[in-house]
Amino acid sequence: MNNTLEAVYRTDFNLPDRREGKVRDIYRVPMEGRTDPVLIVASDRMSAFDVVMPTPFPGKGRLLTEISLAWFDRIRTAGIIQDHLLSTDPADVPGLDEDERASLEGRMMLCRAAEVVPIECVVRGYLSGSGWKDYQATGSVCGVELPEGLQNSSKLPEPIFTPATKATEGHDENIDFERACEIAGTEVMTRLRDLSLQIFEFGRAYAAERGMILADTKFEFGFALDADGNPTDELMLIDEVLTPDSSRYWPAEDYEPGREQDNFNKQIFRNWLQEMCDRGDWDKTPPGPSIPAEIVSQTIAKYHEAANRLGS
Repeated sequence: MNNTLEAVYRTDFNLPDRREGKVRDIYRVPMEGRTDPVLIVASDRMSAFDVVMPTPFPGKGRLLTEISLAWFDRIRTAGIIQDHLLSTDPADVPGLDEDERASLEGRMMLCRAAEVVPIECVVRGYLSGSGWKDYQATGSVCGVELPEGLQNSSKLPEPIFTPATKATEGHDENIDFERACEIAGTEVMTRLRDLSLQIFEFGRAYAAERGMILADTKFEFGFALDADGNPTDELMLIDEVLTPDSSRYWPAEDYEPGREQDNFNKQIFRNWLQEMCDRGDWDKTPPGPSIPAEIVSQTIAKYHEAANRLGS
């Protein structure tokens, strides 16, 4: 894919119900005779510590979209679950001019509308990040008890399902399975847990064949809407899937438990920011600092390597 096109930091199309997340711009696309689909645009914005940086990372949105689309196709082909994807062709989005359609090339998904299940479905195969901190404090992760003596980045005896609440602002909050059932219903959460573990095992096996460890990931699900806009019982995989932004990928050749691992994500950029904070040059509040071109290029190189290894 050509990733030398102009960076897209923000879109502002003449489409209704625009929403702006840290990375994605989302619109409703009016269409007659059906529930209006949703346009999801992956921008080149970068965030860290819940702050969106002022510097774009050119090509990031296209790389994330490329990786997601490849995984959606693999999961769909494997017969695990359907997803929300309708089209990736800018020509299928009405009401845009030529320049606007050009800006969508490679970074858009036109998707079926869904009633989103308000739970982040997290699966962990290794002990890292907030899971490692939780384990150090309690010996468990999201209420799941684990064996004693595990280290940072230890492989777990088997993958565990550790849900989180979907935060509209700030960090998602880790919760136990019982709390997730109270929010979304026991039948729904049992189904989502089983699906999440199945997709994780599928993704882990695929990544392993390409020299990558899938340490953990998160999925989002939703129920498709009917022509009147009411939720059906058709469950779909939505948002992004198994990208470096939603997953921890480690190079298998360098894996060593007991320490932090190299990541195929924005870790270079986060480390640079943390060094700024340690020097007292930034306090993790908006606005974020401008990012040097060298850090941008090194970070994007990691996304490229992930896409190449995964064969996206």
